[in-house]
Amino acid sequence: PLPLDAPPLAILPMPKSELTILPGLGSGLTKDSAGRIWAVCDRGPNLKVKLAIERYGLTALAGKTHPPEAKVMPCPAIGPTLSELVVGPDSVTIAKALHIRDAAGAAIGGLPPPGSDHGVTEPALDVNGETIPPDPSGADTEGLVALADGGFIVGDEYGPSLLHLSAEGVVQERWVPAGCESALADAPYPVRGCLPAIAARRQLNRGFEALDVSADGRTLYLAFQSALAHPDAVAHEQGRWTRIWKLAVATGELMAEFAYPFDPSSSFRRDCAAGAFDWSDLKVSELTEVAPDRLLVLERGSHTTKLQLVSLNPAHRLDPAFADPDTRPTLEQLSAAGDPAVPLLEKTLLLSTDDHPEIGPDLEGMVLLGPQSLLIVNDNDFGIEGVRTQFWRLDLPTPLA
Repeated sequence: PLPLDAPPLAILPMPKSELTILPGLGSGLTKDSAGRIWAVCDRGPNLKVKLAIERYGLTALAGKTHPPEAKVMPCPAIGPTLSELVVGPDSVTIAKALHIRDAAGAAIGGLPPPGSDHGVTEPALDVNGETIPPDPSGADTEGLVALADGGFIVGDEYGPSLLHLSAEGVVQERWVPAGCESALADAPYPVRGCLPAIAARRQLNRGFEALDVSADGRTLYLAFQSALAHPDAVAHEQGRWTRIWKLAVATGELMAEFAYPFDPSSSFRRDCAAGAFDWSDLKVSELTEVAPDRLLVLERGSHTTKLQLVSLNPAHRLDPAFADPDTRPTLEQLSAAGDPAVPLLEKTLLLSTDDHPEIGPDLEGMVLLGPQSLLIVNDNDFGIEGVRTQFWRLDLPTPLA
């Protein structure tokens, strides 16, 4: 492993123990046209209510009733950031950090934005258990693509949405599912409802995390983390496939949709050994183009990660009707039933970390260093449970392309 050589971002005194907030760079990796490696962190440090009470002694939370999905945000000032990395032989260092900002120069935060009809979000709480108001510019940044002009596209789990950034990290525009733009009307940058409306049916905290751009810069490859909650949460819980999209970089138009089948949950050995583990626990957290319409996909649980090669064969393209929210049965319902009439992408397993105990859990970021070399990184959740950011360099026996 290659550890991240960087100091803590903050040390917060808590009733039971100090909360040391470490840099979190593992949500997404990309390489720009100059060969520089960039990373993105997510919304910022957040704790489940139970962890906040038991580990850090925030007992004020215990006497209040909160939705089960609520998260404690102990330091909202630490939020979405891009980091330029230097990958050395023994460690990784941060060369430059760019806070994602609006046109006025204010850093955007990681607090949830107002929810639309389908785009429900997790309530954010302060350390006293009080609800923090939603932020129309807030984003849970989880995926990263560097563009040829020096700018970036960042994937967001909340909306879900896509943020288009300048080379300096300034938001130029935010793309959201059609019909959801009114929820972000007060955002300090343009918001366009140009993404397919069905994206808003994502399961809570399972939005856009995996994305890459084609070599010619025209196509954005994008995967949902897991099955949509469409038409309801049961469809997500039982779903065995997720969606991969090809979008036009210039307009957000859906060019093609594919069904990516997850491996059986029972094949994720480390996760099964750790406790109950089912289809709804599977995620796609990263994808990388290795050749035109050929992708390396990072498919994972929490402890086991698999790297899969897939080709977006036109013969496996889904009927465009599946992108219509009114279509029944939905793709997710057919997924739960294992409908053989739906064309599925064919996968080739490249690596499973079950066979490599030296590689740790919670992997989310991945980038090509060369034709036969990969860099992967864990999401350490800003060290809220003492985990540090670590990278692994993988040297493959044959070129990917």
